[in-house]
Amino acid sequence: MLNVAKGAAPAEGQLALAVTWEAKDGEQDTIASVLTRMAEAVQAEPGTLMFWTHRSTENDRIFFLYELYTGEDALAAHQQTEWFKKLVLGEALPRLARRERMYFKPMRS
Repeated sequence: MLNVAKGAAPAEGQLALAVTWEAKDGEQDTIASVLTRMAEAVQAEPGTLMFWTHRSTENDRIFFLYELYTGEDALAAHQQTEWFKKLVLGEALPRLARRERMYFKPMRS
């Protein structure tokens, strides 16, 4: 995974994903743990350029993820990994009250 300097973005990024998760009441610490483990696991994925997790400062049940991939194939490969299936599908989704995903293509001048 790349380290990005201020004002820079990986040029090979072709697909961005903005995700909001809201944990069910009492599940927020488990979701935080899942996201920490997921962020570590995705470092082994060559097509995953960024996987940044955030937690709301106003509501500790709300999480925001920013993901950047080399393309749709890289996202598909990410979703087929054992850690995605175990952590996201198996552990996180049953503990979420809400999950929203938006896909973006980088705009370049």
